[in-house]
Amino acid sequence: MTDTTNQRPVSTFAGDDAATLPTTYTPADVEGELYERWVDRGYFTPDAKSDKPAYTIVIPPPNVTGALHLGHAFQHTLMDALTRRKRMQGYETLWLPGMDHAGIATQNKVEQQLAESGLSRHDLGREAFVEKVWEWKRNYGGRILGQMRRLGEGVDWSRERFTMDEGLSQAVQTIFKRLFDDGLIYRAERIINWCPRCLTALSDIEVEHEDTPGELVSIRYGDGEDSIVVATTRAETMLGDTAVAVHPGDERYRHLVGRTIKLPLTDREIPVVADEHVDPEFGTGAVKVTPAHDPNDFAIGQRHDLPNLTVMDEHGAITVHGPFLGMDRLEARSAVVGALREQGRIVAEKRPYMHAVGHCSRCHTVVEPRLSLQWWVKVEPLAKAAGDAVRDGKVEIHPKELERRYFDWVDNMYDWCISRQLWWGHRIPVWYGPDGEVVCVGPDEQPPTGEGWHQDPDVLDTWFSSGLWPFSTLGWPEKTADLEKFYPTDVLLTGHDIIFFWVARMMMFGLYAMDGEAPFKTVALTGLVRDEFGKKMSKSSGTAVDPLDWMDAYGADAVRFTLARGANPGADVPIGEDWVKGSRNFCNKIWNATRFALMNGATVEGPLPSPEEMTAADRWILSRLNATVTQADALYEDYEFAKVSDALFHFAWDEVFDWYVELSKTTLAAGGAQADASRRVLGEVLDVTLRLLHPVVPFVTETLWTRLTGAESLVVTEWPKDSGFRDAAAEGEIATVQQVVTEVRRFRIDQGLQDRQRVPAALELDGTALAAHEGAIRSLLWLTAPGEGFAASASLPVAGATVALDLSGTIDVAAERKRLAKDLAAAEKEKAQTTAKLGNEAFLAKAPDEVVAKIRGRQEGAEADIARITAQLAALPQG
Repeated sequence: MTDTTNQRPVSTFAGDDAATLPTTYTPADVEGELYERWVDRGYFTPDAKSDKPAYTIVIPPPNVTGALHLGHAFQHTLMDALTRRKRMQGYETLWLPGMDHAGIATQNKVEQQLAESGLSRHDLGREAFVEKVWEWKRNYGGRILGQMRRLGEGVDWSRERFTMDEGLSQAVQTIFKRLFDDGLIYRAERIINWCPRCLTALSDIEVEHEDTPGELVSIRYGDGEDSIVVATTRAETMLGDTAVAVHPGDERYRHLVGRTIKLPLTDREIPVVADEHVDPEFGTGAVKVTPAHDPNDFAIGQRHDLPNLTVMDEHGAITVHGPFLGMDRLEARSAVVGALREQGRIVAEKRPYMHAVGHCSRCHTVVEPRLSLQWWVKVEPLAKAAGDAVRDGKVEIHPKELERRYFDWVDNMYDWCISRQLWWGHRIPVWYGPDGEVVCVGPDEQPPTGEGWHQDPDVLDTWFSSGLWPFSTLGWPEKTADLEKFYPTDVLLTGHDIIFFWVARMMMFGLYAMDGEAPFKTVALTGLVRDEFGKKMSKSSGTAVDPLDWMDAYGADAVRFTLARGANPGADVPIGEDWVKGSRNFCNKIWNATRFALMNGATVEGPLPSPEEMTAADRWILSRLNATVTQADALYEDYEFAKVSDALFHFAWDEVFDWYVELSKTTLAAGGAQADASRRVLGEVLDVTLRLLHPVVPFVTETLWTRLTGAESLVVTEWPKDSGFRDAAAEGEIATVQQVVTEVRRFRIDQGLQDRQRVPAALELDGTALAAHEGAIRSLLWLTAPGEGFAASASLPVAGATVALDLSGTIDVAAERKRLAKDLAAAEKEKAQTTAKLGNEAFLAKAPDEVVAKIRGRQEGAEADIARITAQLAALPQG
């Protein structure tokens, strides 16, 4: 099962004997050195000309302004586990890193720097400002890349990309030109999310909706029978109203449809229109229509050919002539309500009124819906292709239940606003001429020159360039060796929260640019990292965690294992520091158990002994090992990271370290051929176990495995395979040993004996398979041989054997009998109460199923307690 051919021996530490392995594992002593060794040896750099099958993941590009947070660490750990395993399975594996230029965030960083010197970007001019941003990127950007190294990420740094580098910029210009020529990019006035602070349009993902206390004001438009009451949380926008809308079936307003009413505070008459969008059951059943400042109102305006009146400028100041001119929108809100109140137009006011308000994710300014001339992608044909790719099975979404959310998005997608009013980013490759000409320029074309020609000042949405990431990073539009070898990618692993914003856009662009070939075969969606109570982590609440702090304290492996063990597909991941401590303890357990094995001659040299040469414990652990290999493979293929981590944890800790290592101690101590066989089996088990654990905890496993095998590196060794060996008889035999040991341990605890307190015992094992394990049973239970004067004071029948213990002098029998009698009475009372409830037909008829099940569980627990305590009382000496 172990194959170390073509492995070059190398030592992790100076000496080669097991005694030089430190007594304790200190992550800081090995992690940095090991990672640089992996990178220097080119383990993570695949060959595009290789005949091996390819396996590709492109990293969701973090912002150039960003630092590693737990969300990054979580997803990166899972991607690293996938790629490390595939590399070990013989795939030419590419995990491609890179960063996003993060238009708004990066520009804000540099503008803040300039502001400290009393300057703005306009003082520098566009060209100088952009150069200033590049300078900032060289000096400060990309801090997260160094932090990724700290986590141990096996990415190919030689292929690192940046969304603004030359090749990716060419890709952006190429696809813009193609979409433009195909009529899929156009310029039009539409409602967009506008940040009055950043002075740019925002994508939906850049808007954070928060429940905010505001006011709901009901205003009477018109007078007498011709009046209508409307309610709004943005009273200042009424200055731009161009209609009132009611439902066409609402009899209350039928007489007003087609007529006009006077808009308060103005001299304008506005029509009353009938529109299916209006909910007659909500509020008064009438809504004010402000087409230039609300997306739903804009749609109503389009249907009824209403004028669009913009009443605010880009800074959110009122532009309507009159008493409110120049006021900030929030200041104008109060002033407008005050003026309406003076006129007797306010019917009702509710404060505070909690409602969701959009805020800019970068500066937290309240976002303003605003009519604006922008560039758009016509998404209908692209979105249909993206939906069909999943429906037709070209792309699998995992877990499958999240397909519905994907379809809800792509099947109902609105045209995508792709222009941003920034200077940092990919500038829109469109030139305007003096006579209204519009020319889109491709990467190999020269822009028009001459008097009056100028380029569009806007840049493209960051998501536009990141939507090309799976193929632009591989060299598209050129036909490169990387593109041929590594496209389509195999897995996109990302959070379910950006399935709409990024996953769908990559699907649309990949299918469009790559002639119908989807950018990835599988979309594996994860949840979000939460605090240990399941709440969102935030700096303001003090629950945000810097993963580097945990890595400093407990090591990268502990952080990685904690994150992977919580990664159920699509589900959020609660995490706390105590869990990281537990993972640190697991790493220490791996270290200590392997160190013990090395100190006792565990080896991978030579073939495995035959089953006839092995002990039952040897055959049992090899049988369990093969079953675990198969289980791990199946779980990895289903992206069940939590389950595979949990399975490996319990196999390693419970079966290998706590049982097999302990069972083998007596064999090793006895020496001889059987001890040699067990040393070889112990080496095999540790070899395979360390391989299985390596994708998730690479540092500690690499350190120990190279010492165990003398081979080059786990990174480039083979992933273990199930040899097919099974031994049901040995598994049953060891299960019986475990049953005996577990039952006697429980009895010892119940009797208040110390963990390692030695107790004289007589074991009646003749005629059972347990006879061959007497030495191991005595060792595991701290039982000494019965000496002169041995008197059995407790007798435990277990699994066909009997364990008789002499407890004289170890416990106060009378006090113990009294304690157990009290516990037995409590258990009998619990059984009586639960039995009475379950026998009450009236109760059963009314109680919910879960309540009945809970009471039935209590009854079963009480019955088990009664049986256990009764046995303990019977085992106590008489008198």
